[in-house]
Amino acid sequence: MVYFTSDLHFGHANIIRHCDRPFDCVDEMDHALIKNWNSRVGESDTVYIVGDMFFYSSNCIDSILQTLNGKKHLIIGNHDKQWMKRTDLNRYFESVTPMLELKDNRRRFTLCHYPMMTWNNVGQGAFLIYGHIHNNTADFYWSLLKSMDNAFNAGVDINGFSPVTFEELVENNRKFKENI
Repeated sequence: MVYFTSDLHFGHANIIRHCDRPFDCVDEMDHALIKNWNSRVGESDTVYIVGDMFFYSSNCIDSILQTLNGKKHLIIGNHDKQWMKRTDLNRYFESVTPMLELKDNRRRFTLCHYPMMTWNNVGQGAFLIYGHIHNNTADFYWSLLKSMDNAFNAGVDINGFSPVTFEELVENNRKFKENI
């Protein structure tokens, strides 16, 4: 199975307040994110993390990475550069890249932490999977993103704090856009 996720922000206490996450403290949040991840993802599954896996000050990088199931691919986000210097990325990730294009049997995807207005093969129905905006709808570009049928926010804040399949990603984004 293939899963997508973004903006977990392990170790980031202030993200709870910034994104109105339903946790009392960072330990509770980190524990729930790990539990949700491992309840869905098996050892042979693939997870694409579309940026901001940890906050730069996190001290639990290796212990969390060792715990998370699956074959992990990291698309680098704005909060990833610092923590990435403090661990052996090759030990935990199949790939680490600023952007990634992939294809399954019937679809093409571009994965980038930052939302983009266009991407390769968009005219042929390719999909964009992004992060960065969490559950924020106040930014000036939200009205544009809301109308883009082939662009999907992988952030945990709108995806049940769990990695999701592409089909679940589509449905969660539909519900999120409807409820705004």
